Amino acid sequence: MQVLLGLKASPAAEQMEERLQYRPDVFEFYTTEADMTPQGLKRLEEAVVRVQEVTRRIVIHQPMRYHKVNYTELIAPEDYMPGLYRFIEETTENLLRIAFDHDVQLLVHGSYSRQVPEFLAQYRSLAAAREVAMNRIDRFARMGQKHIMFENSISPIFFYGDPQMDRRIMTHHWRLAFDTSHCFIHEHGSNDRLAASLKRLAPQVVHYHLVDSMGIQHDSLPLGKGRIDWQRVMPLLNSQASYIYEIAMNDPNDSRPQRESAAYLRRLFNLV
Repeated sequence: MQVLLGLKASPAAEQMEERLQYRPDVFEFYTTEADMTPQGLKRLEEAVVRVQEVTRRIVIHQPMRYHKVNYTELIAPEDYMPGLYRFIEETTENLLRIAFDHDVQLLVHGSYSRQVPEFLAQYRSLAAAREVAMNRIDRFARMGQKHIMFENSISPIFFYGDPQMDRRIMTHHWRLAFDTSHCFIHEHGSNDRLAASLKRLAPQVVHYHLVDSMGIQHDSLPLGKGRIDWQRVMPLLNSQASYIYEIAMNDPNDSRPQRESAAYLRRLFNLV
């Protein structure tokens, strides 16, 4: 078994170069609204080219927020939040251009959770809102082809762990990004349900966010600091997929918590 070093950073030179000195196998860009201006996109594209000197396995994470307040929630109705709706459309289009031009990947969240109640109020039912999200994902999947993937959330709109929901997702044949902590939290800290979902969805997963959690709330813990059974989890991953350690960090210019998570796996599997 090989343990990959997957690191995440913004396109800022200081963060990026701090990661690159460790020669990561996988690199994921965290982006914000500021990176989506014409100048920001140019800098991001230059950053992608720089990272490709070290690794070709690169993922760009679509911005999480619009105007610092609104999450890029796919169910945000166009008539209720036209600016947010258009921002999601434009960032998907612009980032896919970079993804196609440089043969990298775009990650889009199927949902977040904090604003879901607000947006759900605009729909007649949860099922109707979920249908809107899945139709939009279908459209983005056609646009992105082999350059786009969709990540699970804790929200009731797009999650992994429930067998019925997993099977519904599988029928769409989307390329998936699997966040272990999101599934673990959604399934109330059940390693059994996390393991079952990992096994079910593995053929369609192309990228993982390896993150530990206590299974109660979004805590983004280093591996080994939560309750996820990594001895059980790691053999269930799609061996062809990439992964990073998406750990909360006090200092964004110091990737130590991410690197220490890789070291934890190496110790766990006696690979040191």
